Amino acid sequence: MRYIVILLAVIAGVLAIARRRLVIVQVTGPSMLPVYRSGDRVLIRRVAGSKLRRGQVVVFQPALGGRWRTGPLSAPEDSKWLIKRVAALPGDPVPPAVTHAVNAPEGALVPQGRLVVIGDGPMSADSRNWGYLPADRVLGVVVRRLSPAQPSGGAAEGSGVSS
Repeated sequence: MRYIVILLAVIAGVLAIARRRLVIVQVTGPSMLPVYRSGDRVLIRRVAGSKLRRGQVVVFQPALGGRWRTGPLSAPEDSKWLIKRVAALPGDPVPPAVTHAVNAPEGALVPQGRLVVIGDGPMSADSRNWGYLPADRVLGVVVRRLSPAQPSGGAAEGSGVSS
């Protein structure tokens, strides 16, 4: 009996930690095609913007009215999120397709605390349009797709992520 209580306490602790570190969201929109489709459910691991790597797919809080928010991120279920791929990190050269959006000369470097993110699909609003993403707006990185989009367009649980 004592071992069962200990085992249940350990399981409860692991679940509490996982719940704080992991989030499930649903993708909406075409900007990450063909990798992620509208309706896909993805597992996100919360991570600080300073721990990101080039090529990772991130979920982040969008700008509101053309201005990036400051302060703590919203709760995952209380906000719409965007999903894009990290194209450049602080200290990397600004990609040529982004220089006009950030008003940077050729050969400029991405500033500290900023990221360049780009959608995989041809129809993507991303750093090519609105410039740098503040690294502190990143909720986390996509760990894996949990379920593909349903052909019927059925809704899945979790917060929505626009691509």
